[in-house]
Amino acid sequence: MRLFVALELPATVRENLGALLESLRAVSPQTRWVRPENLHLTLKFIGEAAETKLAAIRSALAGARSDQPTTVIFRGLGFFPNEKRPRVFWAGIEASPNLKTLAAEIDRATEKLGIPREQRPFSPHLTLARFEPPELPEKLRSAIQENSAREFGSFRTNQYHLIESKLKPSGAEYTTLESFPFAAAEA
Repeated sequence: MRLFVALELPATVRENLGALLESLRAVSPQTRWVRPENLHLTLKFIGEAAETKLAAIRSALAGARSDQPTTVIFRGLGFFPNEKRPRVFWAGIEASPNLKTLAAEIDRATEKLGIPREQRPFSPHLTLARFEPPELPEKLRSAIQENSAREFGSFRTNQYHLIESKLKPSGAEYTTLESFPFAAAEA
């Protein structure tokens, strides 16, 4: 099983980003665009795990907590590692400080199961496309710059999800296996 832990996006954010992706796909159809239904905010990529480990993973994730829900704002666009040699095109995220703490807590909890800790610092983002080879067509660069300061919405949540990813020729297919509350719900 290929697994990851993520926050799911509300419909309004998904629709706003979907409209952007549709307009950019028209400019650059050869780019590997993420399907809007697959957009999510990854907190921890677990990778391949034996089904026999699933109960232990679920148990470890159930213990990750925060003192409050997290707020996430989707704003701006950018590239990893940079615009000159882009491999990943992303939408930026501004989040309450506890999101970074929660990702670290999930990392610690899964490390106890032999799942390696993340080597890079947590950098919340939404992957919108991948470039292979890492080059950016000029028409696409212009279209992205026109939208670079755009805001795509926000939400507040108190739960994250364990998701299975099945890789298929048509693209990844995601199934939520379990949802975990990490903070008390607000009244």
